[in-house]
Amino acid sequence: MIRVLLADDQAMVRGALATVLGLENDIEVVGQVGSGDEVVAAALAAKPDVALLDVQMPGKDGLAAAADLRAALPSCRVIICTTFGRPGYLARAMAAGAAGFVVKDAPPEQLVEAVRRVHSGLRVVDPALAAESLATGASPLTGREHDVLREARDGSTVADVARALHLSEGTVRNHLSAAIGKTGARTRAEAVRVAEERGWL
Repeated sequence: MIRVLLADDQAMVRGALATVLGLENDIEVVGQVGSGDEVVAAALAAKPDVALLDVQMPGKDGLAAAADLRAALPSCRVIICTTFGRPGYLARAMAAGAAGFVVKDAPPEQLVEAVRRVHSGLRVVDPALAAESLATGASPLTGREHDVLREARDGSTVADVARALHLSEGTVRNHLSAAIGKTGARTRAEAVRVAEERGWL
């Protein structure tokens, strides 16, 4: 029996995934949570073999939760299951230790097969997303440029970002300028939009 933990902030989606997986004789859904912050505690309690994590959730996103889960419970294999098939998400998911990446509009049988394959030790990646990821390439942003752009995406001022990241305002301006250049944008807001569309943030 393959024990599965589901993490998705949309209760209807989570319920549908549980129903689809529960129809299989060799799969049992042993836990469901609605935020990334709950993943590790739920996994330690339920001891799943496979965790199916959405990317965008309240609290910690699925990519950060995947890294935490891999550290806390290395025996649990992680599949990122998301509506947003962005190339940057794929690279970040693999860096976080995920063994699979599937999109929610895939047929249910593909999801079931992905759970079985990942449980058996294989990697599973949506082929269209893999091709797009290769074509797009890795994020050109440095770690600091990523942090600064992420902090600035809600419209925070340079001073706000500097305080949040414990940097000088001049350093923040330099990182923002570099990020704008690397994304081919003209403004900070446009740089954020481009980076989000490509899954870099």
